[in-house]
Amino acid sequence: MKSIDRFFLAALLLQAGGAFAAAPQPLGCLIEPFRSSDIGSPVIGVIESTLVERGDRVTAGQPMAVLRADVERQSVAVAASKAQAIGELKGAEASAELARQKLARAQELADKQFISPQALEQARADLLVADNRLAQAREQRGIFAREHELARTQLGLRTIRSPITGVVAERFLSSGERVEEKPIFRVAVLNPLRVEVVLPSSFFSAVRPGMSITVTPDFAGAAPRLARVTVIDRLIDGASNTFRIRAELPNADLSLPAGLRCKADLGDSAPRVAPASRRPAQAPVQGDGEATSLRLQMAPALISNRKP
Repeated sequence: MKSIDRFFLAALLLQAGGAFAAAPQPLGCLIEPFRSSDIGSPVIGVIESTLVERGDRVTAGQPMAVLRADVERQSVAVAASKAQAIGELKGAEASAELARQKLARAQELADKQFISPQALEQARADLLVADNRLAQAREQRGIFAREHELARTQLGLRTIRSPITGVVAERFLSSGERVEEKPIFRVAVLNPLRVEVVLPSSFFSAVRPGMSITVTPDFAGAAPRLARVTVIDRLIDGASNTFRIRAELPNADLSLPAGLRCKADLGDSAPRVAPASRRPAQAPVQGDGEATSLRLQMAPALISNRKP
């Protein structure tokens, strides 16, 4: 009787020890683009041509589409003509130089008392007017230069450029279609990638920003990679008792596509939670024979150890 009890207790302890030593299983995750942008037009117009297609790589500032801009091109030409015109400025400079020479001669004559003081004052007034006209011509030339820049900027709005470096994920409009509020392209950033992982609340104290996790993509030929945790949600979903973390996964060669399922392994940082131990059913104490029979039914492997 006592020998059976000892063997029964030893078996339960071995089972419990194995449960505590079990390593945590990898967690399911999803690999997404780091960022996705719908690119539209800042002005209303008609698409003249598209320069990229779905799947093409683009860099920040690269032209992607061109809108019709006949009026804007003519405005640039007119503004350039005004900015380059120097006739009025040259005339104002000549008038100011002539007025300056007249004042010098008038000053000499006034010193010799050959002209009246009123004539000298008139020469000074003429020089002042000529200088003001020269200043006005220079200001006007600066205004024409700014108008030229404005016209060029308005023309530049007719060229749609990528604001980010990534891959064209979708093209929504084609040549000849009118652009208003609907985007023309969607560009996704694939370097780095974003990994979203849902964790049980018991992992909350085990993760921290900057730590590394191992991500295994569900993709043929893809090896496990290291990702860096960047965001940890500070709110736990009460219904599921879970929270989310976000990690950055380097993808410089763009060999890994977005949208894949994956497995995330926190390694030694994952908590080891012991499952609830199962207590053997207690039979009513009716006699030693009935209790012994119940124990043997729960641990049949111990029957061979029983002495006859």
